[in-house]
Amino acid sequence: MNYVSAENLSKSYGVKTLFKDITFHINEGDKIAIVAKNGTGKSTLLKILMGKEIADSGTVSINKDIQVVLFDQEIDFEGELNVEEFMMTLDSAPILALKNYHHALHTENPNDMENALTEMEIHKAWDLENEMKQILSQLKITDLEAKMKTLSGGQIKRVALAKLLLETRAEHRHTLLIMDEPTNHLDVDMVEWLENYLSKAMVTLLLVTHDRYFLDAVCDTIWEMEDFNLYVHNGSYATYLENKMIREDNLNSTIEKANNLYRKELEWMRRQPKARTTKSKSRIDAFYETEKTAKTDTRKQGLELDFEMKRLGKKILELKNIDKKFGEKVLLKDFSYQFQRGEKVGIVGKNGAGKSTLLNIIQGLEPYDKGEIETGETIKFGYFSQKGLTYNEDERVIDFIKEIGENFPLANGRTISASQFLRLFLFDDQTQYSPISKLSGGEKRRLHLMYVLYQNPNFLIFDEPTNDLDLPTLTVLENFLQNFQGCLIIVSHDRYFMDRIVDHVLAFEGDGKIKDFVGNFSEYRESRKMEEGRWKSDHITQKIENFKEAEAKLPASSSQLPARKLSFKEQRELESIEKEMPELEKKRNDILEKLNNEADYEKIS
Repeated sequence: MNYVSAENLSKSYGVKTLFKDITFHINEGDKIAIVAKNGTGKSTLLKILMGKEIADSGTVSINKDIQVVLFDQEIDFEGELNVEEFMMTLDSAPILALKNYHHALHTENPNDMENALTEMEIHKAWDLENEMKQILSQLKITDLEAKMKTLSGGQIKRVALAKLLLETRAEHRHTLLIMDEPTNHLDVDMVEWLENYLSKAMVTLLLVTHDRYFLDAVCDTIWEMEDFNLYVHNGSYATYLENKMIREDNLNSTIEKANNLYRKELEWMRRQPKARTTKSKSRIDAFYETEKTAKTDTRKQGLELDFEMKRLGKKILELKNIDKKFGEKVLLKDFSYQFQRGEKVGIVGKNGAGKSTLLNIIQGLEPYDKGEIETGETIKFGYFSQKGLTYNEDERVIDFIKEIGENFPLANGRTISASQFLRLFLFDDQTQYSPISKLSGGEKRRLHLMYVLYQNPNFLIFDEPTNDLDLPTLTVLENFLQNFQGCLIIVSHDRYFMDRIVDHVLAFEGDGKIKDFVGNFSEYRESRKMEEGRWKSDHITQKIENFKEAEAKLPASSSQLPARKLSFKEQRELESIEKEMPELEKKRNDILEKLNNEADYEKIS
């Protein structure tokens, strides 16, 4: 079943072209990811499909029998509503049936209840309320009475995500789910839950994401938007990269052949008399087409930097017995750590565990309750935070960077100008002289990253750096960070990014406890799953032993003992033991088998 068909779509903003004459189709069951640089029209394309923007030319046909649902970065809500009330504002028949049922419970009209029960059956709404609570719980929203206006930005986005997932469940009809960066503001556990949910859900999906593990787990098709075109790749992110490389190699080969032909034809053109025959005119037209191909510029600018970093001294950074509390909540308890030269540390943990607080304490931006911090004299921090840039509305991009300095030193002794540095970050001359307020969210994020690096730090601190950065920028940033000779701390939920960069993990495990793990992020997760599996096995073993002890205490059926009837409590205990013992034994054996087989450890949940 076809959901959406688009033919020859084009969209520009002033002189800036986003895409030109692109054609695509979305069919039932497709799960598509869009990959492109910021500013090339990803979000605009989503808005066109939602009817929130209009293409300059071309047609979009959306099947009248489907529903299109959007999750984006802009969320509207009534602040006085609590979480449950916000969830129930869904405009769907099952939600309406559930509302009517709750209303009927508080009235004495039997007709209301009879009608409500009928609606609940028709729309299969009996499990809807429970599903709503389960989804919210998985996204770490447990207080359904909390006012929306009291929630943090991240919590609001998680509630909105839960509402969208409930909407796709509540509407028992064909749905196209459009998602713009759904993993932002989710911790790793939430990302993995959403990944599992969407990969199994019978939905048709179109999403923009920077999380490559998430992309590979959920999507089976990639749309690449580049050079005003849209290219379709079936398969994984790795397949897309291979296809892209082949396409670029073929283009370079075509350009090389055109160059050879162009040189020959150019000589012929110079020898031609002014009066030309019809035959020569045809050859002249072909010459200009060849010239156009030969002069195609395929050079891709990127963030390839090797800057002259300030030398690190012997003393880097040492934290000794640090304590930090907010009210009764313990974030850090007797935490000690000594950073080594060139170390790349990843910090992980649930939202609100204290990760950002630790980053602020390290930089002296926030006080701690107890302990000592020694920072080397040569340390120069570069902090890429979640808060974004502070700028004047009319301040130009180039002026913002020049506030730091006119030139940037490279490792080879040369320097580049602020404008050249901006071009490395894909800011063309026109954008450099535009107000920062005119940049897209992703472009502002890229400018923020550039602003941090332009100050030439030797100790980088990144708090969720992958949020709102496009995949091409992330790929080059990863290459840069892998070769970075200074120290690096990263807080991120992006598992792929962490695996490529970090060699050490500090894991916030709650109540101020931080686990020090040597290895990358996936290795830490593997270790944690193994520990959880052993804990479950030990827990079940102990439960079995408790049941056996309880069973032994029950009166024996023996001729030596006077027969008596079991009490009600004893009968319930016996029935419980008889019912749970086989199941517990099976669970324990399954877990032990998986623990003994390293290949199966990740299946332990």
